Amino acid sequence: MSAAKILWVDDEMESLKSQIMFLENKGYEVKSLSNGFDAIDYVKDNIVDVVLLDESMPGITGLETLQKIKEINSQVPIVLITKNETENLMDEAIGSQITDYLIKPVNPNQVWLSLKKIVDNRRLVAEKTTSAYQRQFRDLFMALNDNPDYNGWMDIYKKLVYWELEMKKSDSPEMQEVFQSQKNEANTEFFKFISKNYSDWVTNPAAQSPIMSHTLMKYKVFPHVEKSGVPTIFLLIDNLRFDQWKAIQPIFSENFRIHEEETFYSILPTATQYSRNAIFAGMLPIDIEKQFPTEWKNDDEEGGKNLFEQDFFKAQLKKLRKDDLKYSYTKITNHQDAQKLVDNVHNLLSNDISIIVYNFVDMLSHARTEMEVLKELAADEVSYRSLTASWFEHSPLHQALKKIADKKLNLIVATDHGSVRVNSPQKVVGDKQTTANLRYKHGRNLNYEAKEVLAFRDPRQAGLPVPNVNSSFIFAKQDGYLCYPNNYNHFANYYRNTFQHGGVSLEEMIIPVIRMTTKV
Repeated sequence: MSAAKILWVDDEMESLKSQIMFLENKGYEVKSLSNGFDAIDYVKDNIVDVVLLDESMPGITGLETLQKIKEINSQVPIVLITKNETENLMDEAIGSQITDYLIKPVNPNQVWLSLKKIVDNRRLVAEKTTSAYQRQFRDLFMALNDNPDYNGWMDIYKKLVYWELEMKKSDSPEMQEVFQSQKNEANTEFFKFISKNYSDWVTNPAAQSPIMSHTLMKYKVFPHVEKSGVPTIFLLIDNLRFDQWKAIQPIFSENFRIHEEETFYSILPTATQYSRNAIFAGMLPIDIEKQFPTEWKNDDEEGGKNLFEQDFFKAQLKKLRKDDLKYSYTKITNHQDAQKLVDNVHNLLSNDISIIVYNFVDMLSHARTEMEVLKELAADEVSYRSLTASWFEHSPLHQALKKIADKKLNLIVATDHGSVRVNSPQKVVGDKQTTANLRYKHGRNLNYEAKEVLAFRDPRQAGLPVPNVNSSFIFAKQDGYLCYPNNYNHFANYYRNTFQHGGVSLEEMIIPVIRMTTKV
């Protein structure tokens, strides 16, 4: 790697010769100048990796020089060196986007450390990330083979997401491949765990079970809602994976203080009509159908499947004896709705609890399947997270939340299910009434490869309605997706590498619930 080129600007360069020699011995190429005017001219015509800039110089000050250099090259890192310790100067320097700030007298090691942070940061972080994951690999492997319970699986998935986010700092394709292999193994074991335990969770009241879609409100939302107390906003962002939450977390942290960052389990199918209705009803789908036979729609029935969430929520309030709470329900499905939310968000603060359902991420997931430009923008998990973060930062939702960030309130963010990138097509045969979803199928006389799916011949064993005799449900595992024999190759290729949901995977089932307050 070629030597980093350092420009050092100080009107007392004579006294810094030993420091320059020290840096040159460390492998840096140092050019010294005594005033801001020469520095500005030099940056116009030469490549500079870092500028070390004295704040107090005759003619043109360090801050004025900094401004001119930034106009020429906005990307060059600048370290301001000064005798002045006043807060006002520090604020002005930081506002001018300096990279570092050193107080005179500086010793050679201080300057060297600052340069190392700037010049070698990426390489050092990549090396450290790789070595840290190598140490953690064995611990994760042991955890996977230690027969984890549902809490253990939530911990394992959080660690996998942590390392997935860290791995983007690594320049080692080999280590990223090792990580992906470990994540695939985790999903294989998770599928076995769900196959063994899921039915017990939803049919046996005495079973030890995790917080799931139908118990989320009871255990994670209502304990923080009080009559005529601090208002609570429950924000449900449809189809938000835990790693996508981590991508938007820094944006939330600008205005909100995070108190709890937890996960819960989506019910099966991990699809909006099942999981989101279960959240608002506080019941499994089989019980929703019994109590609301007119409102509940099965897969093969005409009509919207999520049109009665507000009615379900009202019934849950009554069941939990909380129907004295003042509430509102807002669903955002387009930009016009979102703009109304921005305009009227202050009105929500008069409620005890305000529900906001925001559909964008789910729409993005489905649109990505159909639009080539979105396939380019969200080609893999890394770019999908980046796209989610970019959307949220510039969204009306973010604008609305910023408008009320100066008011005292609770904010609980959750989702209904996640999604997984699919790559392994599986053949399934069914009748004309079989569902179109690629991650689960519901119908009569389904034929499938038994080892590739989680099957419920009796839907009641999964807490699901039984619309017809011989109705059954099957759920794809890991990165599988279910295709019919007709035009099999066409559909297998069309949907390969798309994000889908409805089946059994860590990404779809272990999903975020975050409790925050404003910083006031």
